[in-house]
Amino acid sequence: MNTPVVTRFAPSPTGYLHIGGGRTALFNWLYARGRGGKFLLRIEDTDRERSTPEATAAILRGLEWLGLDWDGEVVSQFERKDRHAAVAHEMLARGTAYKCFSTKEEIDAFRAEAEARGSYAVFQSPWRDADPTTHPDAPFVIRMKAPRSGETVIRDEVQGQVTIQNATLDDMICLRSDGTPTYMLAVVVDDHDMGVTHVIRGDDHLNNAARQQMIYDAMGWDIPIWAHIPLIHGPDGKKLSKRHGALGVEEYQAMGYPAAGMRNYLTRLGWAHGDAEFFTSAQAMAWFDLKGIGRAPARLDFKKLENLCGLHISSADNAALLHELQAYLAASGRPALTEAQAALMLKGMNSLKERAKTFPELLDKARYILESRPVGRDEAAEKALDTVSRGILKSLTPRLQTASWTKEDLEAILNAIAEENGIGFGKLAAPLRAALAGRTVSPSVYDMMLVIGQDETIARLEDAAA
Repeated sequence: MNTPVVTRFAPSPTGYLHIGGGRTALFNWLYARGRGGKFLLRIEDTDRERSTPEATAAILRGLEWLGLDWDGEVVSQFERKDRHAAVAHEMLARGTAYKCFSTKEEIDAFRAEAEARGSYAVFQSPWRDADPTTHPDAPFVIRMKAPRSGETVIRDEVQGQVTIQNATLDDMICLRSDGTPTYMLAVVVDDHDMGVTHVIRGDDHLNNAARQQMIYDAMGWDIPIWAHIPLIHGPDGKKLSKRHGALGVEEYQAMGYPAAGMRNYLTRLGWAHGDAEFFTSAQAMAWFDLKGIGRAPARLDFKKLENLCGLHISSADNAALLHELQAYLAASGRPALTEAQAALMLKGMNSLKERAKTFPELLDKARYILESRPVGRDEAAEKALDTVSRGILKSLTPRLQTASWTKEDLEAILNAIAEENGIGFGKLAAPLRAALAGRTVSPSVYDMMLVIGQDETIARLEDAAA
């Protein structure tokens, strides 16, 4: 029987959830969910000086916004330190690790001597094969006995076969002299204990895989399947930094990108399924595999992100879109919609979400809903409301008072008014938009009239005519 897939995301809580970390989490989530497996979350908080509860909370918020749910409780690496130490001592008992009493000064002297010879040499502890009876009563670290010859082969699902010469790897420290575990040991123990079958992470961890693989071998544990994914670069091909734009996942929420669009874009960033560009999360789960991940760094493309987000906004369920819009307002520090505004937004959503690529764009189109009378007008709207146009609007309002308020009835009335005044409908639409929305670019005149209703429409036209 095949082993169920178990993936994990293991961020360090030293800051916000980076966009690259968000994509790594997404890849793990998709791979597990698409195979009926588990996606686990571990917070690697062993660095007590830099880890903060605020950073952990920010990471959880970022994952929740992206819609990445995890299985079980969040695991704290720090809380498992006793288990990590126990494994280090088990390695001692197995003879795959040893106590090293070398001081910092001795190690520095070894390296200085190697430098003076013009060569690079990994530190070789004199305690590796020392008789335990010669051990002093002094602080020690536990080092793993790394093989000193041959090579370590990493079979990576993305990078292919990677070979590292063992002579370049030192006997790494697994347990410090104060009894705390190192990151290298903790990661392996946690992944093993959590049953992780696939380690999908950034390729900046590729060198770590060789050392970590040695720990698996030292303990006689099964090695997980490795998949080291290339990092995300900026549009200029350089390592992503603040100069390229937002780096934190929560920043993208505050900028008004919908989560579904963000998931779609990040999935496509470095992974491909044929020519598919726009797809749902359900489709991504069904399609996602490790073979589709490219080896070259992906480049962030804001234009493509916006286009995909626009497609997701236009195809979203209206009620779900309104719910996410409310969350965006909270995340960006903007006032929440009133109950009346929310009801009108839902009523007019079909026209609002067309061609809106972000929530700020959608709200801009909804200005006619969100503004209360008297509606403020921009310069173009003021120009559209000249004396002649005001007179036409004044003659229009009595007819609207008896209208049945259907699109067909409104079309008949407005076309009749345009014909009587010897103008095309376009000439009438401009002052109508100015009166209803305070601008000359807005959703359809009919959509606005039907959404805000008869009384509000007539009141706004009377304001403009006056």
